[in-house]
Amino acid sequence: MDNYWKGRKVLVTGAGGFIGSRLVEVLMMSGAQVRAFVRYNSRGDAGLLRTLSPFVLGGIEIIPGDLRDEDALRKAVGGNEIVFHLGALISIPYSYLHPAEVAATNIMGTLNMLLACRDLGVARLVHTSTSEVYGTARVAPISEAHPLQGQSPYSASKIGADKLAESFYCAYDLPVITVRPFNTYGPAQSARAVIPTIITQALTREVIHLGNLDSTRDFTYVDDTVDGFLRAACSETGLGEVFNLGTGQEIRIGDLAQKIIAMVGREEKIETDQQRLRPQKSEVMRLISDNSRAREVLGWTPQISLDEGLKRTIHWISENLAQYRVGKYEF
Repeated sequence: MDNYWKGRKVLVTGAGGFIGSRLVEVLMMSGAQVRAFVRYNSRGDAGLLRTLSPFVLGGIEIIPGDLRDEDALRKAVGGNEIVFHLGALISIPYSYLHPAEVAATNIMGTLNMLLACRDLGVARLVHTSTSEVYGTARVAPISEAHPLQGQSPYSASKIGADKLAESFYCAYDLPVITVRPFNTYGPAQSARAVIPTIITQALTREVIHLGNLDSTRDFTYVDDTVDGFLRAACSETGLGEVFNLGTGQEIRIGDLAQKIIAMVGREEKIETDQQRLRPQKSEVMRLISDNSRAREVLGWTPQISLDEGLKRTIHWISENLAQYRVGKYEF
């Protein structure tokens, strides 16, 4: 698949984020010409792109802007053959505080992207969904046919974005394919996510503070998630469809914490922190993927086990602990 990318002109939105920055790195190493769209701020901060090697970073065209700016997106899309749309406001706690901003960015930002790709003749758009759109599993494992449930403003905004992508395929024959990652984790992820939250505390504290311990999640290592994006972009079939990117295995958050504590080799207590709990009706209690469609159509199979992925992530975080504000609730 590497030869496929040599010389191809590619845009990645959300390129400064956790998955986006790793996707940019892999694309660059595979020979693609990458344009990275990052959310503008006055510090000129390109997010996790700053952690890439000077060789990789030097070859990227970085475009700061905002997804809500239609003109900015058109300029970013212009001249590119393939677009990976990962840009979004993704924090669920933040969406409780600022639902209007989250809806405007995730829904209208996606609409702007769809319009630009339609009008400028993009050959393939890979749109990013999230397992949060399913809400608590009614049937497990969760297939792409599972009902969509907006249990948070964030998940509702992503449902809206997904449906817009679907509509542009149906109405305009836009070559869009949607990937739906389950909980992605790995080196360099922020402590907004649960695995870095547990690891940073396990390395430094006697008590680990977490939210709901009984919910279950399907954790996918970042390199496997990125491989799913790449396969979706070059697949000859599957246009207009949605594909789950999850391992098909779930683990209770309390058990995950115990596993990480054992791997770190310390003895710690786990306590529930009330500020980390979602509103009762908003808590998604169970997520586990049925990834059979991605296996059959995209030829995608996750390669990294949870134990191996945690080992790599613990090592990276232990070497870069100064980058984290340990114990602070990041939302």
